[in-house]
Amino acid sequence: MPPSFSSPSSRSATDRLLAVLDAFDHGHPALTLTEISRRAGLTLTTAHRLVSDLTAWGALERDETGTYRIGLRLWEVAALAPRGLVLRDVALPFLEDLYEATHENVHLAVRDGLEAVYIERISGRSAVGVLSHVGAHWPLHATGVGLVLLAHSSAELQDAVCAGELAAFTPYTMTDAKRLRRVLAEVRREGCAISDRQITDDAVSVAAGVRGPRGDVVAAVSVVVPAETPQVRALIPVVRLAAFGISRALGWQPPSA
Repeated sequence: MPPSFSSPSSRSATDRLLAVLDAFDHGHPALTLTEISRRAGLTLTTAHRLVSDLTAWGALERDETGTYRIGLRLWEVAALAPRGLVLRDVALPFLEDLYEATHENVHLAVRDGLEAVYIERISGRSAVGVLSHVGAHWPLHATGVGLVLLAHSSAELQDAVCAGELAAFTPYTMTDAKRLRRVLAEVRREGCAISDRQITDDAVSVAAGVRGPRGDVVAAVSVVVPAETPQVRALIPVVRLAAFGISRALGWQPPSA
């Protein structure tokens, strides 16, 4: 659900406009004006005015039934984000190679605050079921891509994650901060992360970091396989190779030996 506001009258015009857009999510891709008003915490009159402006600009689209959806104009603007479609386009050939080598779920994610957000996913019909989808957010401590992104983030951000509540999704999810710190040190040392049944109890993720031109980790790539897969660690080289290829395509130059 979008955030609630205790004092609607004190909200700025920008807050109200963003609240309209925030009313849409993966579970609510299409909304009526009344639903937008309710989910955004706005009066029907205010919602109507803002929705009309957003529709005229192209941020929203209205179909013949009067239902609104996110418009293509927002997609066009989002395509300019260097951590969104630009990164996805550079990475896609390597993600496709990783899928062809494994025929398992392949993910590309970036960090958004204290969460990993998925910007690409390739999945086969026979691959293990996963809860991730493009645009999905998951806590950093509970996924392979999240562990990689967290391990290479600032000490302040790691402290913030470890000091907060570590949500549990399965009996295997890491909820102990001391254990998480040990795992993050191991990820930095080995250059990869293995998330064992932390989101669902039937899947394991193997992930590696993608570096930008300056050498900092800007994204993470992973392959997700069934938990009963033998020799999961044998997937590490192929995942690292995909991450290395994306990094080089982004302009990263590995240190000379």
